[in-house]
Amino acid sequence: MFRLLERVLTHNLQLYVASEPDRFLHHGRKTTPALALDFSLDHNSYGFKLKAVQDTLIFEHEGVGYSGLWKYGEPIAVGHKESKLEEAAQSYRNKIPKYVFPKVQNLVVYHFHDTSDTSPAKQTVDVDDNRYFRPDAANLPAYLYWLQERHPVEFRHIEEHIRLVAPFFEKFNLAPSRLNEKKIKLEWRQNGSEAYFDAYSLSDGTLRFICLATLLLQPKPPSLILLDELELGLHPFAIRILAEMVEAASKRVQLVLATQPVTLLNQFAPQDVIVAENDGKQTTFRRLDKEALKGWLDEFSLGDLWEKNVLGGRP
Repeated sequence: MFRLLERVLTHNLQLYVASEPDRFLHHGRKTTPALALDFSLDHNSYGFKLKAVQDTLIFEHEGVGYSGLWKYGEPIAVGHKESKLEEAAQSYRNKIPKYVFPKVQNLVVYHFHDTSDTSPAKQTVDVDDNRYFRPDAANLPAYLYWLQERHPVEFRHIEEHIRLVAPFFEKFNLAPSRLNEKKIKLEWRQNGSEAYFDAYSLSDGTLRFICLATLLLQPKPPSLILLDELELGLHPFAIRILAEMVEAASKRVQLVLATQPVTLLNQFAPQDVIVAENDGKQTTFRRLDKEALKGWLDEFSLGDLWEKNVLGGRP
């Protein structure tokens, strides 16, 4: 759902659909001819309905609202292939799109799973690619270098957290390439060693933790961050530190984590957990009730209850 929203807002819906609209519709267009999404953030609302037409999806309508008052009676556009929200925010006679667009635009789905030799985070990149931290960490060295030069406090916090989970790590060694000052790569120093180390010298888990620390400890993160399987490859202690970073970041922005491991679940309170249930026809989301689990929690952790299938959310 959130990835679809992201593609819509970046005008990449048609590329995302890629001539296979039925894979987005529940049991295909014969059962579900259209899909709708309503999204709310603070007092702003944005929603659309997509209809299958031939080999793609088009907007049956697209609308915005404020304080929960939807304006689908007067949609900003109909029958178009890519979102008109940004265009409406710039020129629409109604001021609502002007306020809604910045809110919903600042949404990013992050995915740091690729730690192979071709991983975006391991590559040499343009040193000026630092406007924002890319969803796949493709500009990791450039963004860290910008933090080092412009936000030294946050940069130091990132290094401190990395040292907590990787004691061998001393510090980053970030600077433009001496052979090409427009390029930069991720380099670092190891405690007690003068050897050369770059991203290819890091374990998968350590590289992912560096990406996560950069995302969560940066000075101005996106207003809504979505992370899928963020604990992948991390040591249990690293997961505890990660949970602390998530909790701290949640005081500034909204975070949504998709996860299953017991170790990470144990770091949160019941009211922080939403269980997804699919009955074959639909998916429902249910927030855990602390009072209903009180008797269980006197003897078991949330992770224990997850393993015992008390919380639900079975495959």
